[in-house]
Amino acid sequence: MNSMRNSLPCPVCRSELMPSERQGIEIDGCPTCRGVWLDRGELDKIVERAADYRPRGEPEGFGGTRPYGRGSPL
Repeated sequence: MNSMRNSLPCPVCRSELMPSERQGIEIDGCPTCRGVWLDRGELDKIVERAADYRPRGEPEGFGGTRPYGRGSPL
């Protein structure tokens, strides 16, 4: 976490964002409106880790293909 960085205002409510670190990824959260803001590259890190995540006890390949693959409508 870069503690030397100036605090930024929330783009929604202008409150001071509070940086925190989760599993090595720094996120900025607003204590007032509860928004979460990511810097460049942080979403990519989250997506990569989510793709590698498998809950304990779940066999590899469980559940078949993902229903929301690239290009699929939500």
